[in-house]
Amino acid sequence: MNRVKVEFTGSQGQQLAGLLELPNSLQPVKYYALFAHCFTCGKDIAAASRISRELADQGIAVLRFDFTGLGNSDGDFANTNFTSNVEDLVAAAKMLEAEYAAPKLIIGHSLGGAAVLSAVDKIPSLQAVATIAAPSTAHHVQHLFSSSKAEIEAQGQARVKLGMREFSIKKQLIEDLDQYTDLQHITRLRRPLIVFHSPIDSIVPVDEAAKIFTAAKHPKSYVSLDQADHLLSKKEDARYVAKTLAAWAERYVEVPAAEPVAADLEEGHVLVTELDKQFLRGLYTNAHQFVSDEPKSVGGTHLGPTPYALLLMSLGACTSMTIRMYATRKGIPLEDIDVRLVHERIHAQDCSECEGREGKIERIQRFISFKGDQLTEEQIQSMLKIADRCPVHKTLESDPVITTELERTK
Repeated sequence: MNRVKVEFTGSQGQQLAGLLELPNSLQPVKYYALFAHCFTCGKDIAAASRISRELADQGIAVLRFDFTGLGNSDGDFANTNFTSNVEDLVAAAKMLEAEYAAPKLIIGHSLGGAAVLSAVDKIPSLQAVATIAAPSTAHHVQHLFSSSKAEIEAQGQARVKLGMREFSIKKQLIEDLDQYTDLQHITRLRRPLIVFHSPIDSIVPVDEAAKIFTAAKHPKSYVSLDQADHLLSKKEDARYVAKTLAAWAERYVEVPAAEPVAADLEEGHVLVTELDKQFLRGLYTNAHQFVSDEPKSVGGTHLGPTPYALLLMSLGACTSMTIRMYATRKGIPLEDIDVRLVHERIHAQDCSECEGREGKIERIQRFISFKGDQLTEEQIQSMLKIADRCPVHKTLESDPVITTELERTK
């Protein structure tokens, strides 16, 4: 599993911070999902982290992010409201579509669940919806401000303690929540829906789940989170939600058949495909797959070695194999080999081995170490010499001809 930091512009023009949980580099992404956290929480709350990571283990890439004014995202929470949260979700979906792939599954926890129910119509790529401990409407959270409502009405805002923290709540948030009182948006979801809720939830009563489930059209499912608290603070509860959700979604979310690249390739051919719109690339033979990428410092996601690192790995692997074959054939008591390589661009005048060369040159340095208590100096020198007979070494030194032709897709 891999985690990538992402940033995108939110509903109020602020930069929002997110984390994209991806399957491990050798596991293809089935599809992308979007996760909305609970009111005043953040992307790093335990439930969001655990569910996202478990889904990534199931091959589902999940983006979770901090809404405007929360966590690592810019902006002032006091100037946000439920409508801006919905718009932040839409912005996140657009970023996924532009940079990776449009999300097919959306998940919302607590008020985040109410937000995803309101955002569905604005994200056409969605094929399935999940809520966890969610109220049926955003208006439900008004009770959190009941003791301060008079002050908010009179002064325009008030400091309100929510959980362990205090937040500035403005009148505009109260007025915005007043717009979200009916369930019509749930009746017209037109998407499969799964509702997770605990019968002992003390923050959002299970009656709210019943309202969601009753208002929704089929197909719909309900899963009781027996003995779970509102925040799914127990690791096993979050994992149960993720595994159940992944299994449920298999019925409704379209997963493109894996490209038969490995089976279709001829022996000796390789194929390189785009895995995102940046630098992440899939590398295939007819029997193996791998990835290549660039560091985050240049805009990559650092999920695989760079092309130059792969080049060095190829030379190093060939060098090690060639030496091992030679040692075995000659009966040399070689226990282990390490080959370390580095590529650099230097001035020819700084290279003692580059006599006759001028200007900037490419140099690959290869450092080889042998392990074996019974190795003689003669054997060590013979193995160093044989390293230069590695086939990849010979190819690199032969100034190979590289051609490029257009291959039209069928």
